[in-house]
Amino acid sequence: MLTQVNYEVKGQLAKLLATEDLIIENRKVSTASFDVERRVLTLPMWEKASGTVYDLLVGHEVGHALYTPADNWMSDYPDVPPSYVNVLEDVRIEKLMKIKYAGLTKTFYNGYSQLAEQDFFELESHDIDDMGLADRINIHYKIGNFEDVSFTTDEQWFVDQAFKTNTFREVLELAQKLYEHIKDEQEQLIKFDELEFSKGNEGSSGQGMPFQPSDMDSDIEMEGDTGEDGEAGQGEPTDIDSNLQEDLDFASDDPTGGLHGGVEEAVTDKALQDNLENLNKKDNGSFYEPEYVELPDLNLDTLVAKNNDVHEYLDHFWTASQRKFDEEATNSKNIFEKVDNDYRLFRRSAQKEVNYMVKEFECRKSADAYARATVAKTGVLDCTKLHSYKYNEDLFKKITVLPDGKNHGLVFVLDWSGSMSTVLMDTIKQLFNLIWFCKKVQIPFKVYAFTNEWNHYSEWDQPDEYSWRPRKNIPEHHQEKDRRVCVGREFSMVEFLSSDCKKSDLEKQLLSIWRLSTALSSYYRWNVKVMFQAPRRLNLSGTPLNEALVSLNQIIPQFKKATGVQKVQCVTLTDGEAHPLSYNKWFSFKESERDYMGTRSTMNGSVFIRDTHNGKTYSCNSNQHELTSALLNQLRGRFPDVNFIGIRVLDGREANSFIRRYMDWDFDKVQRIQSIWKKDKSIKLENVGYHAYFGLSSHALGNDTEFTVKEDATKSQIKSAFKKSLNGKKMNKKVLSQFMDFIA
Repeated sequence: MLTQVNYEVKGQLAKLLATEDLIIENRKVSTASFDVERRVLTLPMWEKASGTVYDLLVGHEVGHALYTPADNWMSDYPDVPPSYVNVLEDVRIEKLMKIKYAGLTKTFYNGYSQLAEQDFFELESHDIDDMGLADRINIHYKIGNFEDVSFTTDEQWFVDQAFKTNTFREVLELAQKLYEHIKDEQEQLIKFDELEFSKGNEGSSGQGMPFQPSDMDSDIEMEGDTGEDGEAGQGEPTDIDSNLQEDLDFASDDPTGGLHGGVEEAVTDKALQDNLENLNKKDNGSFYEPEYVELPDLNLDTLVAKNNDVHEYLDHFWTASQRKFDEEATNSKNIFEKVDNDYRLFRRSAQKEVNYMVKEFECRKSADAYARATVAKTGVLDCTKLHSYKYNEDLFKKITVLPDGKNHGLVFVLDWSGSMSTVLMDTIKQLFNLIWFCKKVQIPFKVYAFTNEWNHYSEWDQPDEYSWRPRKNIPEHHQEKDRRVCVGREFSMVEFLSSDCKKSDLEKQLLSIWRLSTALSSYYRWNVKVMFQAPRRLNLSGTPLNEALVSLNQIIPQFKKATGVQKVQCVTLTDGEAHPLSYNKWFSFKESERDYMGTRSTMNGSVFIRDTHNGKTYSCNSNQHELTSALLNQLRGRFPDVNFIGIRVLDGREANSFIRRYMDWDFDKVQRIQSIWKKDKSIKLENVGYHAYFGLSSHALGNDTEFTVKEDATKSQIKSAFKKSLNGKKMNKKVLSQFMDFIA
């Protein structure tokens, strides 16, 4: 049974065979179809097919996509059974595909071998020699290596001409002649002995009036192949095999019993199509068809809250807060002094750690450059070595070439949700260390917080205003289009920090963010006596992580263009699973004759995200974390020069479920990772969407790392305190150290 990964692989195979970036869609359909204008190849979900048979079917359908036009030929050849055209067209397109890709010869051979073994042509209950000429041609070219098929001299002409056809027009003309030949034979047999005909055509198809090849042109007139000029079709999806057989139902309903103008259809062709349909993925009671959705083109002007606007808003609020405290005769000065002093103390204590990391980074970078260095001869004589010419052949000067390393940048995406309040300050400390490190080694950076609050509420609010006035007429971030992922207008990426700022401005902004984090931390947030509040527009909200990942498709290119960096480290920090996403969809109701644009959750049914830049698709599945992983895989596919690092803050209760979820409930893997977690209170998972996904203990994240002991401490006490300090420092360096490893 094929998995969803297999569908992705087979889709890539179809693209390679088509030598163009076709859009491949796997759907619960009975047969393949191809939209010529949109270049969309729809393939049935052949769930029960083996890998070889699947490759055969993909190669066959791509052949139709490349060479079979979407023209309505039936008006020009009304009498020709569609199955005759399909049989002869299959011969042509498979011949062309084998010529274009020699390796497909083996694939077709092995694939048809398996189909023959499973009696897909339903030959076990039939004598091949008693079958019509169209059926025997079909068997000869598809499974003739495994079944003996005989032809008369007259019939052999048709067999040979089928292989000689080069255009679809030639196929149609040959099908017309095949139809006339079979019809003439049947009429002669009826005239000769009507009774024998009623017994089942026991006579050979070669009986009756002899067929003379001279009655028709020896060579079929060559015409341009309308299937190869790219002009066939007008954008509507056309069935590939069934469009050649759309009258088969009519034929089967014919009172004569499966006749087309008195001529039998090719029963083996219909048998093959019916049995291939049984390979398709069944609905299993699911209401939804597989949906292929695309990411929207977001307007960053509405989506991103600019750095200047954010801090202008914060400055206004802090000024108003101080004024409010002063008016009420509260000790506002002491409140702000305490918070600001805490920041200065932390900044001073962090410098040693940051400087150490900078030094370590420079050492790692130098070691890496040395490892990549090459030594080459210059062609210039080294005069200091001339005296040794008798025993030394190396007399030329050498030069050491140090290849330039790539310049790096950092995009930090911070979870600004309500559950972060307990670890927010510890997170901000880690972030500030990272920012100071980047500043010292001159790495450009941007820090965004994702939230649903900034756009939702009024532009300016006062410290005592808890009316929380929602904004009206919030602009949309993107146009509503059918099958486009939705990013709600309330969502924002708030640009907290940027390397573009002057040193003095950056210092002021860091202090402001420290104040904000303090106000949002648990103690200050709920302590009525202190009431050190945060502005409403920057309050904590839900967890729109998925929307943030979608927005990175526009943010990362903009960041690279503005900074000129070659390599980007994108670090995402969160403490929970993301909200689901929805997508726009047109709904039609025949009863009311009313169409409207609605939304549907990506959690309902089989939804695939299609990246229009590379044509790849990513399955969302039905779990929240799998949608996030799909979005990350899409980002990795589009931006191969970006490292995506995830940091997940976990408490003790979440850790085990988190590990089981991302280890796909594999018992051995779960046990191994859990043992690491118990020991280190941190884990590292690889290739689960992120290149590296770190789980950090929420308790260990905020451990005090200061090395303090009593004056009369014993050696063992000093040792224990030092070890504790080192363990704390090790935890607090997790983010910075990993980032350094990636860019060194």
